[in-house]
Amino acid sequence: MKNIFRNINQSAAVAVLGVTLALSSCKKITDLQPNNSFSEESAFSSPARVALAVTGVYSAAQMGAYIGTVDRGYPFGAANTEQQDVRGEDVIAVPSFYLISYEATHGITTANNQAMWETSYALINRANVVIEGVKKAAADGTITAALALQYEGEARFLRALAHHELLVHFARPYSHSAGATHLGVPYRTVAANSPAGVDINKSQGRNTVKECYDKLLEDLNFAETNLPDTYAAGLKVSRATKGAAIAIKTRIYLHMGNWASVITEGNKLVPSIAPYTSPVGAYALTASPAAPFVTASNFTNSESIFSIENSTTRNSGTNGSISTMYTKAAGRALIAISPLIYNAPFWLPTDLRRTAMTTNDGRGYFTTKYPEFSTFTDANPIIRYAEVLLNVAEAEARTTAGSTRGLALLNAVRNRAVTTPANQFTAASFANGNALIQAILNERRIEFLAEGHRWGDIHRLANDPSFSTGGIPAKIAWTGTTFASWNPSVPYAGVRSVTAIPYTDFRFIWPLPQSETNTNPVLAAQQNPNY
Repeated sequence: MKNIFRNINQSAAVAVLGVTLALSSCKKITDLQPNNSFSEESAFSSPARVALAVTGVYSAAQMGAYIGTVDRGYPFGAANTEQQDVRGEDVIAVPSFYLISYEATHGITTANNQAMWETSYALINRANVVIEGVKKAAADGTITAALALQYEGEARFLRALAHHELLVHFARPYSHSAGATHLGVPYRTVAANSPAGVDINKSQGRNTVKECYDKLLEDLNFAETNLPDTYAAGLKVSRATKGAAIAIKTRIYLHMGNWASVITEGNKLVPSIAPYTSPVGAYALTASPAAPFVTASNFTNSESIFSIENSTTRNSGTNGSISTMYTKAAGRALIAISPLIYNAPFWLPTDLRRTAMTTNDGRGYFTTKYPEFSTFTDANPIIRYAEVLLNVAEAEARTTAGSTRGLALLNAVRNRAVTTPANQFTAASFANGNALIQAILNERRIEFLAEGHRWGDIHRLANDPSFSTGGIPAKIAWTGTTFASWNPSVPYAGVRSVTAIPYTDFRFIWPLPQSETNTNPVLAAQQNPNY
């Protein structure tokens, strides 16, 4: 009787299946007793155990084994946000915790990119095990067919989320080649819960980027069809919903440059005119830009669509919690706000996201989005309604020069933080259509600062004829080893001493980790160039 949740020595990429099954990233479910020794025959033998298995997929999303040793917030408890932020230019890695990612000196054995690969595929494999299991449970009459479809939708939502995270780190963007025929990542849909399944995964090569995006959309379309609009209070944000699947699709289509499909998907959540309240899930912007980050309402506010829950006992501590990485003083404060964004002329001095959502302790500026560094209970926001509005705004502006709707959606997000009428945008604010698009891109940098969105935008825009950064932008260097050696003026200034890396450079994307290529000869032959 095999244990499907033990470690499976397929490769390091899926060797982390022993994440405790019942330790949840979802509210209320965390009270269930942990059991990571279910056999395949018993894991899906009762409705309660099937529910536990589904909870385990969220658990794998929240926290996985960091290089097979300790559990940290990989891939989505914290690491996706931290890694995407430090790969961009709008934060500073302080003092050197994320220096490899910050300076793009990663290699085939670098811990951070290896952990992102391994834990993402551990999550994907957990999802695939559950997809197989719930189908069998429905066939056996253990759960209803409808519930099995919902559970499969949740697993496929998380599977899509993980594959897309891998694509933005390990593959060139969709626009890199005509038809996106260049190499993406292996899109794994077979559970490694048998010798045959292990062999399939162990020898699977990289799908093309187009194939990956097609499969992403297939998973998300299935999720949209089979997920509920919402759940009971406390679970409506931490469990995948119909609205979450649609929202992520607006992001996926944005990465594809498919503006019409961004609008089509966005219209399912965004009315044609204000007030903007989604007919699916009742999402709406909160009155204050800070409200989604108030710990007491992380999972009950109207704006958050999908977030990963963290707790005092799950993804806590100085190396796991998102709050300790971003919070000043009593936190570790390893990620500071860069002068490049803080001093940017488009971020107005009176913007509430500057005055109410950053703090300075004499050594630098830090976000206040994750204040619970003592309890580690800050949620990691994966997607908010503000992103959906700005995704649609950009697509509208790309489709119609000077789009009235694009401007209105931009203003809906911006004007709750820029409250002085004289500073608010009108059609006359923009000389041409590109100026409006640039304003929307600038708004994304402000609104999603410290939420792990910047690298995604740098990646997808790399080949854009008007809005590309040209590669990895130049950055402010952290040259000290302690806070005592960093005493900038207010607002602090700096020099761009981390040199820009052009898009054509091999360092723009990460290498496939050696832990994977050692066991998969097909992937070894498909390593990213120059690694």
